[in-house]
Amino acid sequence: MTAAGLRIVRVANFVTPVSGGLRTALRHLGEGYAAAGHEPVLVVPGPEASDEHTPQGRVITLPGPEIPGTGGYRVLARRAPVAALLEQLAPDRLEVSDRTTLRWTGEWARRHRVPAVMVSHESADGVLGTWGLSAGTARRAADALNRRTAYAYTRVVCTTAWAAAEFERIGARNVVRAPLGVDLAGLHPGHHDPALRERYGHGAAVLLVLCSRLSPEKRPDDALAALARLRRAGVDAALVVAGDGPLRSRLTTRARASRLPVTFLGHVGRRDDLAAILATADVALAPGPVETFGLAALEALACGTPVVASARSALPALIGPAGAAAGTPAEYADAVRRLLAVPAAVRRERARRRAELYTWPAAVAAFLDAHRAATRAAASR
Repeated sequence: MTAAGLRIVRVANFVTPVSGGLRTALRHLGEGYAAAGHEPVLVVPGPEASDEHTPQGRVITLPGPEIPGTGGYRVLARRAPVAALLEQLAPDRLEVSDRTTLRWTGEWARRHRVPAVMVSHESADGVLGTWGLSAGTARRAADALNRRTAYAYTRVVCTTAWAAAEFERIGARNVVRAPLGVDLAGLHPGHHDPALRERYGHGAAVLLVLCSRLSPEKRPDDALAALARLRRAGVDAALVVAGDGPLRSRLTTRARASRLPVTFLGHVGRRDDLAAILATADVALAPGPVETFGLAALEALACGTPVVASARSALPALIGPAGAAAGTPAEYADAVRRLLAVPAAVRRERARRRAELYTWPAAVAAFLDAHRAATRAAASR
């Protein structure tokens, strides 16, 4: 390792100024790499080219087309400009966050003898299933995709055992585990704000929160269905939704037609505002069935709010006793009632304590270990 550290070039798709978990993870990891003495460079798509220096390192934007129906997601669709940029940057390590359209970068890294890591941010068979494929077809397609991914890259980083399972079932031997983290200093129960409950709670006794991209794979409809069931069961509950996406118009229409007390905030840009919403709610809902980690759920826990998550996702193992798992709207409603039966102080303490198991310094160290890249402390010994 030189005095300047390693140049770790990260390439990612599906990142926008209003995107959530991936954008947050990239920022914290980049800041951690820089603090460890390395030179992080992030390459992402955007409406136009740009090149700037930020706390997470150099961020280069290449023009990329917007994917219709995704609410603004863009991709690096043309290989030539990305390959030319990689040649120019001459990375010591390559880190890729998209194992579909960017999988070709693994072959590029092999030809240039650059150790490369693919980060698995989603379940391939889960995502394929949301596109309407049968379970068997989705599994076979995912296995084929994952075999090519495991072959193309030096290592595959999975944030949970759940995410690693689809690679382990095909016998991949280059899978490493590296959990993500949460900003425990910026997200905490102290952000609780009774005024927000008055503003967004529709006068209800119970306030639920959904912090999610409003897209099909996140299953936001289940949150509205769970709210409807709670109210039919006599629970005076309201829902506040932080996030935007292609389903927002449909969800808004559904809530209005069903006379459900739902407040749609759209994208919440200020972290303190989001922390206040999460800390003020009684229970957070995370119905996405293909979440491999779930930063939004972890952020709710950090704010002292228990989470009811999809039993099909990685989240039940992450939230542990600080929440509950469910599969149907009826089960979500039942789980919310069980959590509300626990004294507020107890459930909030459990949530915060669970979040404290996941820190960004530990995540950065795990990712650097996957890169076989030393931290500043290790390099100085």
